[in-house]
Amino acid sequence: MGAIHDGMARQGLVRPVEGRILAGVCAGLGRRFGINPLPARLLFVLGLLVLPGSQLIIYPILWILMPTERWAPSPTDAAPGQR
Repeated sequence: MGAIHDGMARQGLVRPVEGRILAGVCAGLGRRFGINPLPARLLFVLGLLVLPGSQLIIYPILWILMPTERWAPSPTDAAPGQR
């Protein structure tokens, strides 16, 4: 599974830490293809209307296969109580 996660991460397919609604799949796909998460989510819902059911299978698969974005606090992020 690590090889799949690494491959997707190299392609820019990661689930972001911030901006998630459910698992971050639509936000990650939107980021990868250069669109905001809201239009990506709308396209997902519209796809459900056109091809019902397929997205309900694809979403959980992508949830499992897409790695979570590795987030490290930047030096400008203050620790709690240090502001």
